[in-house]
Amino acid sequence: MTERAVLAVSFGTSHRDTLEKNIAAIEAELAAAFPERTVRRAFTSGMILRKLAGEGTHIDNVPQALERLLAEGCTDVVVQPTHVMNGEEYHKLLAQAEPYRARFARMSFGRPLLTAAEDYAALGRALMEALPAQRADTAVLYMGHGSEHQANSAYALMEYAFHDLGRKDVVIGTVEGYPGFGEALRRLKERPQVRRVELRPLMTVAGDHAKNDLAGDEEDSWRRRLEAETVCVLTGLGEHPAVRALFVEHARQAEQLQAEAC
Repeated sequence: MTERAVLAVSFGTSHRDTLEKNIAAIEAELAAAFPERTVRRAFTSGMILRKLAGEGTHIDNVPQALERLLAEGCTDVVVQPTHVMNGEEYHKLLAQAEPYRARFARMSFGRPLLTAAEDYAALGRALMEALPAQRADTAVLYMGHGSEHQANSAYALMEYAFHDLGRKDVVIGTVEGYPGFGEALRRLKERPQVRRVELRPLMTVAGDHAKNDLAGDEEDSWRRRLEAETVCVLTGLGEHPAVRALFVEHARQAEQLQAEAC
């Protein structure tokens, strides 16, 4: 019988290597932090779920995971997203989970990585642990996913947070939002001394976008479009212990707020 659980909800990935290094690593951290709770997995991306199903792997979506927990006797669940921002996928998660709220004695929701003002500085400090020392001739270019959702402003705020923390060598662009590659390239060109660019994904997993759009061999990849010397560090956010600790803290805060409300 599963009375208490943490449901870790991710956008998902079909890349098995980065799934284990990032999503599974976050889930393992949650399991270690909440030994009294069963940790379960759900993905929000229908495209990813269908692709995995075609390869013979079933992963629950949010309603399926919550139904499964109810069938096992779960009464108390903390839903912790591994999403970077409060965008479309996070709001889809909330909408899918809402009909189940009354069916659990307790249901609480942890925050995505970038929600409150303090989250930006916290993520900046966590990522700076893995960044090389600053050099006048080098810049760090992060690729975020990007979105048409209003939460897309998180990327500009994150770059500002890096600069406030003293890392003015960091530039952030996105694949599908603003600022895009063109805006990021313009800011790099404003520093004519930069001869070398380190490319990194600002995504929970280093999956298709990181491997192809960022570091791929095609002419339209960011690596190929940059005129400077480049080095690609394909490390998803979930591979950083300090970032995993932020997800755990968000889940812990959600559990505490729910307990105080009862």
